[in-house]
Amino acid sequence: MKAIALFSGGLDSTLAMKLIIDQGIDVIALNLDIGFGSTKSRKAHMQNMCDQVGAELRILDIKDQYLKDILFDPKYGYGKNLNPCIDCHGNMFRIARDLMEEWGASFLISGEVVGQRPMSQRREALDLVTNLSETQDLLLRPMSAKVLPPTLPEREGWVDREKLLGITGRNRETQLKMAEAIGLKDFEKPGGGCLLTDENFSNKLREFIKYDTLEVSDIGLLKYGRHLRLPDGAKLVIGRHKEDNEMIEAALTPKYLKIRLLDTTGPVGAIRAGATKSDKELAAKLTATYGKSRPEESYKVAIGDEIFTVTPYDSKEPAKKYFINT
Repeated sequence: MKAIALFSGGLDSTLAMKLIIDQGIDVIALNLDIGFGSTKSRKAHMQNMCDQVGAELRILDIKDQYLKDILFDPKYGYGKNLNPCIDCHGNMFRIARDLMEEWGASFLISGEVVGQRPMSQRREALDLVTNLSETQDLLLRPMSAKVLPPTLPEREGWVDREKLLGITGRNRETQLKMAEAIGLKDFEKPGGGCLLTDENFSNKLREFIKYDTLEVSDIGLLKYGRHLRLPDGAKLVIGRHKEDNEMIEAALTPKYLKIRLLDTTGPVGAIRAGATKSDKELAAKLTATYGKSRPEESYKVAIGDEIFTVTPYDSKEPAKKYFINT
């Protein structure tokens, strides 16, 4: 017997898998990468969680499908920010359902807890997700199973319902006690996880799509640095620290030109390819202002193959009018 678990890397989904694995069922931990999961790679953390409970981790990239089908036209709308949680979960379960035959799985599981999340884990929302994904009663939620109708795996005796839990609400005392009891190490504290639930990130995303069509290649740059919109419409990103600089460089695509200071240290930046000369000159000046520079001196700034000589502003105050409101 085998099950596919929708796996986020969080505590609840890890414990849900453990409850099923302890009943002698193999579990494939399926993580679906929509592109908005985190600013840092969580692969090592997810593998660690799976290794501790005995699940097999598989990660699938669904960014293109998510942008095309889910993000901008959710049937059940958004949460507090730009998070289409119900449609997102339904989409994930539908993908998992379609993989069941290929992967030899008999049912699906998730770490959802009734009442834990205000949008996606209300009792009626869980039913919407099940209906949207057309999983019927193939979807078992081990953490709250005892307060939900029995599913096919329970009715058929594949899973002993009495060994499942009946957790509701946002209190995580039961989960923390269970984690301690099984000796689970290095699990994450509860948090949003998805950047689409973050107000600042959602604002940056909304502003971006006013000017451009969002592509998968754009997502990386949205996660890092200071974001500015220049007078002629160019998008400018300026790194805030070493990690930002590294991630901005890694996220560069032919749609953007790299900005770097040539004769002093400072941030790495990126500007939309095709920006006007005026916007490029301003971008060079702003980038120099955030570097180790003095306003009475001139500095060379490379933007792609072009070199601009600029003097920094006296302070960072002039940059504020270009910042995207986050």
